[in-house]
Amino acid sequence: MHVVRLDRPWEDTDFLMQGFVIQDQSDIDALCRQCEVVYIEAKIETLAQHGKPSAPPKKIERRQEPKGLFSRFKRSKKEEPEPEQKKPGVKPVPTGIPDANTRVTYINKINTEKEIEVAKNTYSSAKQVVKNIMDGIRIGRTIDMEDTREAVSQVVDSVLRNKDALAWLSKIKNKDEYTAEHSLNVCILSATFARHLGHDEIEIQHVALCGLLHDVGKSKIPDEILNKEGRFTDEEFDIMRQHTTFGRDLLLALPKTDHVAIDVAHSHHERLDGSGYPRGLNASQIPYYAKLVSLVDCYDAITSSRCYDGARSSIEALDIIYKNQGVQFDKELALEFIKCIGIYPAGALVEFSNGEVGIVLSVDPESKLRPRVLLVRDSDKNPRKERIIDMKKIDLDSAGKPYTIVSELPNLSYGVDLREYLKKGLVVGDAQDAKVPMLEEQIKK
Repeated sequence: MHVVRLDRPWEDTDFLMQGFVIQDQSDIDALCRQCEVVYIEAKIETLAQHGKPSAPPKKIERRQEPKGLFSRFKRSKKEEPEPEQKKPGVKPVPTGIPDANTRVTYINKINTEKEIEVAKNTYSSAKQVVKNIMDGIRIGRTIDMEDTREAVSQVVDSVLRNKDALAWLSKIKNKDEYTAEHSLNVCILSATFARHLGHDEIEIQHVALCGLLHDVGKSKIPDEILNKEGRFTDEEFDIMRQHTTFGRDLLLALPKTDHVAIDVAHSHHERLDGSGYPRGLNASQIPYYAKLVSLVDCYDAITSSRCYDGARSSIEALDIIYKNQGVQFDKELALEFIKCIGIYPAGALVEFSNGEVGIVLSVDPESKLRPRVLLVRDSDKNPRKERIIDMKKIDLDSAGKPYTIVSELPNLSYGVDLREYLKKGLVVGDAQDAKVPMLEEQIKK
């Protein structure tokens, strides 16, 4: 079947050609993910060969149930229902996690080692976009949504190619750049989480944009409150809470802003039990994307060093999320998020029962409690000759005992800076592609 027109501009899709012949099921799946209606050039002689009446070209709507490719041609023109009148490119906003019939399954298209070099540039340029947004608002400029969407598109492209590279870079945090890095990290982790849940590419783009802009209202909060060390007074907390309303107003003032981003900026601090702000919404009133982004927002905040609180480990953040499922967070989303992040995610700093410290290189999905680890500190927390251990193989320590992880540590614990190991050539990721190219050579020598 020759596709000649879509219900949206070709440049808004990942199809390289304007018009193409469907070759296999993957082409159909791609069309279903990105379009509601497509137009084909029907060859009359081909239809006749299949016993179908000759007819002029007809449009093929996205199928809602499994049927033959030519089943639409069985209807007469009078029986053909009138298509819905909807704006090109607009699709319903999801209200929950995709079900088994609509869930998209992703695989890493490129290994972490190759993607991380691209991801470094993506992270750096996207962080500059966030800084420009925040700084620009403070001096009266409006948000450049073209630059913003381009940055989000690059982030999503990287996440779809490889789910680990940008997520690992999000672990390297600078306390002095918390606001910009936090917004970008929430963008990255929201896209990663949406990919894990099986959302399609368009939905992942929307979620990532929501993550990037969720805290845009903080640009209207005075610096002396935003950067205050220590606890807020009641008056200061009331001012800080206004960032959700400020964010909504800033985005509403723009001519072309996704309404879901406005919803998330306004509602990401609402709680399922109705105790959140600014409106005290209950579970059924909180938009789905706001529920999703609020989880990621909380996780990144807990694992970051802020002016009023130190960074805590990933496992501690996940424990807080688990304990607040059904109260602050959507229960189903919370459990899925814990699965998405994992108990010991690649890039995590861990301490063993013998006191040694290492960096998690990779995790086998079938054995999540036994990762592959690069040892970097001895039992006295002094630098040691690096050694790679595979806990699945039950590597033994100097005392002849198996290595056992007792806790996860925040970055910079005992002087271990993930940024320095990245410069040395450390690459973390899935079990099948995790490598430490430079370090492995050093260890061999």
